[in-house]
Amino acid sequence: MTVTDSESTGALATAAPAPERHRGKHWIDDWRPEDPEFWATTGKPVARRNLIFSIFAEHIGFSVWLLWSIVVVQMTAGADGSPAASGFALTTTQALWLVAVPSGVGAFLRLPYTFAVPVFGGRNWTVISALLLLIPCLGLAWAVSNPDINFAVLLLIAATAGFGGGNFASSMANISFFYPESEKGWALGLNAAGGNIGVAVAQKIIPVVVTLGAGVALSLAGLFYIPFTVAAAVCAFLFMNNLTEAKADVKPVWESLRHADTWIMSLLYIGTFGSFIGYSAAFPTLLKAVFDRGDIALMWAFLGAGIGSVARPLGGKLSDRVGGARITAVSFAMLAIGAAGALWSVQAKNMPVFFIAFMFLFVATGIGNGSTYRMISKIFRVKGEDAGGDPLTMLHMRRQAAGALGIISSVGAFGGFIVPLAYAWSKSQFGNIQPALQFYVGFFIVLLGVTWFFYMRKGTRMAQAGV
Repeated sequence: MTVTDSESTGALATAAPAPERHRGKHWIDDWRPEDPEFWATTGKPVARRNLIFSIFAEHIGFSVWLLWSIVVVQMTAGADGSPAASGFALTTTQALWLVAVPSGVGAFLRLPYTFAVPVFGGRNWTVISALLLLIPCLGLAWAVSNPDINFAVLLLIAATAGFGGGNFASSMANISFFYPESEKGWALGLNAAGGNIGVAVAQKIIPVVVTLGAGVALSLAGLFYIPFTVAAAVCAFLFMNNLTEAKADVKPVWESLRHADTWIMSLLYIGTFGSFIGYSAAFPTLLKAVFDRGDIALMWAFLGAGIGSVARPLGGKLSDRVGGARITAVSFAMLAIGAAGALWSVQAKNMPVFFIAFMFLFVATGIGNGSTYRMISKIFRVKGEDAGGDPLTMLHMRRQAAGALGIISSVGAFGGFIVPLAYAWSKSQFGNIQPALQFYVGFFIVLLGVTWFFYMRKGTRMAQAGV
């Protein structure tokens, strides 16, 4: 069996509903990943190629999304209020706002980006979304060259980095169509990890890039990523495909909103991915604000996002084996322990323990990110089986699952907006971040209880299905 595009002939297998046809060699009309023969002979190589270039584009998107998280460290005033080497003298609150707003914009954009996949095609939208990254790159390069710039304008320019956050939703929704159910956890985990690790790469590379010449040239942070955004767009244009199965029909996306599980998983995803992106954005600033160690932030803060990214496919792989709900529950227990450790370290003014506690938190967020995404596809598969399990029903549920992925990723990503602002509020109101950490300990314990009640409790349908 072979993949057929709009210029090919031949009927689809009777097991699959006849899709609409598109013109163009990059459109694939016949896609049956659950057919073992089709998958082994044709589907897997095509899916792998699309995954590789999806990861590259998403990686650049994440890098641009979190550029401000490391740039602001060199824009924040010292403990004595003296300007940074860049000429800026931002307060801790201003710095945290600059890392929070791109996260919030990125979270908001994830929903329309999810709709963009069925409307434009996964390959086509990857090209467009990659080119949109030129806006925040050029904007940052201009803004940080003007220390006297109005803070409101600076905040507006930082907000455009949210384009990079939207990429994640469209990428994950697109790749979810390419893989069979048995391999989605691993594939989605790899796709997400490849993107997530862009945060760590940016936080490691940018401090070096901006100091290549004399002094600190923060504009190089934006200029550095321009060639990579263009390369991502070109590679997507040349090597990726659009699937007709992900047709231009937003109805399944809206239908996914009717399921209580969509909203429950959104809450859980706030605890996993929201924590990951929020901690990634805030961690460098917290190191400088709490312990006045900007040097540590610039040299080693990248480890957190890196560890969290590497742990993500592990969470997906473990979930494929033992069930996503079990691994998610473990991740929330780990998150509560890590937050408690960070709280103690702040009280004891122990920076090494603070650093280690956050590394533990990042591991937990990565594992939880992979497991929650695995749960989503499994939940909708179970719903399809309960609704009859025929090919048309299962296809409709796969489309709903893809829509739910975008919605859940959008809601969950707002954690990246809330986390830095929670720290900013705690620091401004109480002079330290202890109240914020106390809240997180309780929040993670609550999410552990929610996971157990809906997906692990004996007798529930999802527990019986091994979600």
